[in-house]
Amino acid sequence: MRDSNRLQRLQQRPLWDFALALYARPGVEQACLTLQDEAGVDVCELLFHCWLYQQGLAASPGPLATIRAERMAWQQQVTVTLRTLRRRLKPEAAHNEAVKALRATLQSAELQAERENLQRWQQWALGSSDADARLTKSDISQHNVAQWLQDTLFSTPLDNDLCRAPRGRESTRAALFALASQLDRCESPR
Repeated sequence: MRDSNRLQRLQQRPLWDFALALYARPGVEQACLTLQDEAGVDVCELLFHCWLYQQGLAASPGPLATIRAERMAWQQQVTVTLRTLRRRLKPEAAHNEAVKALRATLQSAELQAERENLQRWQQWALGSSDADARLTKSDISQHNVAQWLQDTLFSTPLDNDLCRAPRGRESTRAALFALASQLDRCESPR
C-alpha cells in the first residue's frame, strides 16, 4: 500500500502525540489499564493500531507478526520490568521518602521506555512500502472498531482462554468499547 496522503498524515501526527491526546480523553486511561492488567494487552501496540485506524490504515497480519514479536520482547524485558518494580514499591513508598523518590524515577523510566516503544512502532509504519505491504487501507466502520481491535489484539476469541471469568470478559469488552468510542475516523484523503 502506497498512499502518500495517508502516510504523510502519519508523519504529521507522531504516534507519541496521538497517544498522549487519546490517553487524556475520558475513559481511555482506565480502558487501557483494564486491557493491560486484565487481558495482557500491550498498550503501546493498542495505541499504535488506534493511530493507524484514525488515518484509515491497518497493519497487515504477516508483517505485523514480526514487529509484534520484537516490540513484545522490548515490553517484557524493559517496560514490564520497570512497571513491576514500581508497583512493588508502592506500599513502602507511602511511608519512606527515599523509596518514594526511587518509585518516581522508575515511573519516569517506564514512561520513557513506552515512548521509545511507540517511536519504534511509528518507524516501522513509516517504513512501509509496496514491496513489504506493512500497511493496508482500512475499511472498518466506526460501529465495528471495538470488534476490530479485539480481533487485531487477541489471537483467540475472548470467549475462550483469554479471560476465563465472565467478569473479565465483560470488563475487557467494556474497555474496548470505551476506547473505540473515543476514536475519531479521519475523512478519506482527497
